[in-house]
Amino acid sequence: MTFKKKLLLIPALSLGLITHSMVAHAERYTIDTEGMHAFVQFKVQHLGFSWLHGNFNDFSGTFYYDENNPEKSSAELTINTSSIDSNHAERDKHLRGDDFLDVDKFPEATFISTQYIPEKEGKGTLRGNFTLRGVTKEIDIKIEHIGAGDDPWGGFRRGFEGKAKFAMADFGLVYDLGLKSKDVELSFSVEGVREGK
Repeated sequence: MTFKKKLLLIPALSLGLITHSMVAHAERYTIDTEGMHAFVQFKVQHLGFSWLHGNFNDFSGTFYYDENNPEKSSAELTINTSSIDSNHAERDKHLRGDDFLDVDKFPEATFISTQYIPEKEGKGTLRGNFTLRGVTKEIDIKIEHIGAGDDPWGGFRRGFEGKAKFAMADFGLVYDLGLKSKDVELSFSVEGVREGK
């Protein structure tokens, strides 16, 4: 290896060590879906007359959080689209079909964060790539830190709420529900259990 290449390698190695150190300080949490202390919900207007509410009952995910460097936070979420539940069996069957989620072809929806922009009082914006019906678009989730602390079972938990909004047509959802029903609002309430001690 030439002297010049060695000089170029030193800052690259240093950057790698710094990055590893930053990630190492972030705590990893698994979203508590087993105890059902987490929810993924949606709402959309129905013909402009009312709001249709529903849940996705089967999902999993993790997030990293460092109180000293919140900008290094990240999250990943996988949703089983067939678990949609709007409290009406026939409607849910329709929502699972190719007019909407087409769950046989697209069984999962995913969110993978790319950036967290912290704000004041535990709030911030989690930006990332959301994939639905095979289409990936960038969305912003408005985040609020709810709290953190020891739980009664010897673990440590941390919770957040998040809200996002997107146009259904951006993800190939073009079924006509009326002019006021173009957008879907997503809500996330997640309680994560910290891995390790």
